[in-house]
Amino acid sequence: MHFTKEQYEEERKSFRWDIPENYNIASVVDSHARSRPDRPCVVWESERGEKRTLTWSELSELSARFSAVLIGLGVGKGDPVMHLLPRLPKTFVVQIGTFKAGGVAVPCTEMLRPKEIIYRAQVSGAKVIVAHTSTADQVEEAWRKRPLEHRILIGGKRPGWISFEEALNKAAPAKPVPLSVQDPMTINFTSGTTGNPKPVMHSHRWMFCHSQVTARYWWAASPNDFIWATTAPGWAKWYWSPLGVGLTCGATQFTYYGRFDPERYLDILSRYPITKLCATPTEYRMIVAHVPNLSSFREKLKLTDALSAGEPLNAEVIDTFRAALGVTIRDGYGQTESVCLVCNYPGLPVKPGSMGVPTPGPEATVIDGAGNPVPAGGIGEIAVPVGNPGIFDGYWKDPQLTAQVLSGRWYRTGDLARVDEEGYLFFEGRADDIILSAGYRIGPFEVEDALVSHPAVAEAAVVGSPHPERGEIVKAFVILSPGYEPSGALVRELQEHVKRVTAPYKYPREIEFVEELPKTASGKIKRAELRRRERERKRGIA
Repeated sequence: MHFTKEQYEEERKSFRWDIPENYNIASVVDSHARSRPDRPCVVWESERGEKRTLTWSELSELSARFSAVLIGLGVGKGDPVMHLLPRLPKTFVVQIGTFKAGGVAVPCTEMLRPKEIIYRAQVSGAKVIVAHTSTADQVEEAWRKRPLEHRILIGGKRPGWISFEEALNKAAPAKPVPLSVQDPMTINFTSGTTGNPKPVMHSHRWMFCHSQVTARYWWAASPNDFIWATTAPGWAKWYWSPLGVGLTCGATQFTYYGRFDPERYLDILSRYPITKLCATPTEYRMIVAHVPNLSSFREKLKLTDALSAGEPLNAEVIDTFRAALGVTIRDGYGQTESVCLVCNYPGLPVKPGSMGVPTPGPEATVIDGAGNPVPAGGIGEIAVPVGNPGIFDGYWKDPQLTAQVLSGRWYRTGDLARVDEEGYLFFEGRADDIILSAGYRIGPFEVEDALVSHPAVAEAAVVGSPHPERGEIVKAFVILSPGYEPSGALVRELQEHVKRVTAPYKYPREIEFVEELPKTASGKIKRAELRRRERERKRGIA
């Protein structure tokens, strides 16, 4: 569906939440399996050329078998199950099977290190973890310090692990545990400016809200679409798109297990009838920068929509992509805590640099410090009314932390935006110190904590530094301990140290050794001052 300005305004005025009491994504999958059993649900390919198609009926049956495995291990309604999995058809089976058992998914990115796995296990209280052979070593190391009751391994066998494939073959499909829209569905950990990642809890309502908002207004998806979201299962974006759009609306979706390569991505788009692509700004920038013959693919593609999320996309990339392939990339905005809050609707003009206009339903508003909407031309914080179904239920088993963000009138996103005369929002940065790099949200505390665990580091401050392809990169300012001298070798040593201690994507791509750090009178690091220095420095280089 393409919207006119008048239709958009009418949708915002007339939108009403009508959430079915017993809605859950597992029952939605079973419904699709009954109505279109042999239709492809997931079409998968790996960079090694392996291929697999999973039909709706197969996903329904295999997930029912996996739910029986979990139930046999003692997983009951409301019990967390950790998932440490790559982009595989079996990942969908594990996720839907977890819900059919009444369990709560705890998505974990493949790049987590043992310390981070232990933390998520402790906070969630999970007793079962499902991992792939590619992530098993991290789990093994974490297990020595914080054993879970059961480990399930996909793609191989190891002592002390349950073989996913063998267990699935032996299991008979279990009857799904009854679920309501209020029952917990996921615990997604999201980085903050201080402390460890926070456990964001969503109920099954989240998927219904995605079907009504994200799928309709941003994706404009239908059961006839063939979609591809390049995200990975450990991120909330996976639940936004492969589940929240693909599975809810019954579309066929493509999943690629491999490293990003611009030419390979275009080859895939040429060989499969993919109608809608959702990729990160970094991926789009690299496609435009590294594929000189981009326009030669135009006649080979079935692409009608290209979506981007995670950080603002520069106008030059949008213009080049449109000129070469005839498709305008449309930004969308939201958080781990929400559905799509702002987007460029299909049919409405795309303004360079704008994330679009607020979606019907969530009622996202740009407010000032007092909680009042800002006028046209003003800058404020994007916020959603507390109690709106389009945001999360709270933090898992942490009522105090929940009260801090959900006890007032507004849930404040921490993202600043400018509003123009037509209601378009333009991202102006973070109200806090979160770093947005290549679509990743990185909290400075996690990187600083990893750095100071190295004996050479006395003190560290981490900020985002502008970067032409990644939007921002992690930049660390380091004060060395006595006896250590700055060197290129020490930079590399510290970078490798951070990769070992925390997920590798968080490592500082730039490290600057300094004698002191700017601080407030109370001793807090002035990260805003360091960010300002970096922006000025990068402008000088450009």
